[in-house]
Amino acid sequence: MKTKLGLLYGGKSAEHQVSLRTALAVIQALDYEKFDIFPIYITEDGEWIKGSQLKSVAQSVDELIFEQAESQLGTQLSSTLFQTEDGQDNLDVIFPLLHGPNGEDGTVQGFLELLNIPYVGNGVLASSAGMDKVIMKNIFAQAGLEQVNYVSCIKRVWEQNNQRIYDDVEDKIGYPCFVKPANLGSSVGISKCTNRDELDQAFQEAFQFDRKVIIEEGVVAREVEIAVLGNDDPKCSIAGEIVPKKDFYDYKAKYEDNDTALIIPAEINESEYAKLSEMAVTAFKALDCSGLVRADFFLTKDGKALINEVNTMPGFTPISMFPLLWNHTGLKYPELIERLVQLAIERHEEKQSIKYTF
Repeated sequence: MKTKLGLLYGGKSAEHQVSLRTALAVIQALDYEKFDIFPIYITEDGEWIKGSQLKSVAQSVDELIFEQAESQLGTQLSSTLFQTEDGQDNLDVIFPLLHGPNGEDGTVQGFLELLNIPYVGNGVLASSAGMDKVIMKNIFAQAGLEQVNYVSCIKRVWEQNNQRIYDDVEDKIGYPCFVKPANLGSSVGISKCTNRDELDQAFQEAFQFDRKVIIEEGVVAREVEIAVLGNDDPKCSIAGEIVPKKDFYDYKAKYEDNDTALIIPAEINESEYAKLSEMAVTAFKALDCSGLVRADFFLTKDGKALINEVNTMPGFTPISMFPLLWNHTGLKYPELIERLVQLAIERHEEKQSIKYTF
């Protein structure tokens, strides 16, 4: 029996285009002898549109973008979106290929939980905590993970007295520093600052994407990443290093320019890898993750390891680090997808054994 797999992509997020690229890459890698594939597109306005079962491999993201008039299969946010076209069967597993708010932040995961449908990846708590960089870093601090200095600010406080906020940043963090939207990924809205004018511009940029920003200390360090896979017994891939040719690994470097060197495996020694992999698993468990995360670190010249963040739904584009790391570890892309589906089913079955009455 084939697995009826629903792919959920797009989304009301600044990372909409990233999600489309991820979905295309997954569709092109799936084994159609093992999976029946059902696309579900979320528009940039938040409308859910169900497409017909895919009979052949899509060649471009344009084929994955549906209009309401094109689909009679479902545009309402209901359980019918997760059924076969004849409505006779439920889909076996949903793969949320969503990045950023309204998808990676626990909202969609909560909806799927209410419908009691198996889904790939992290649950509500891990997704929401992993999306909010401030909450995530607070949890990491509680877990004893070393990280750079950081402060946060909400838009209302900044609007009331931005100069006081800038004074606080300069006092506690200093320059260079990075200003980021708290609830976004893919380096959207991130700025590097070396003076107050740049800091002011960075706050204005970041607040376009979120009501809360995080300001982090800039460090001179290598950027090393590890992919984590599993549920209660997670395993780590080999490490990879990102060497951006620009000041930092921004959106264009990730998805448009292809102008960044990805060194796999990273040139680190055994003790450094052991430390990073231990920290990656600690972070995974601290957030109660399941399925997958990509853990990102800074490694200083003196060998000090600092966790930067984890991504609970890392990209699956052809140049994305997560699948590349597992590919070099020995798990090919199609096998990786199958393993993630298996982990989703295992986690769902475990939840079915929980008593909800007393």
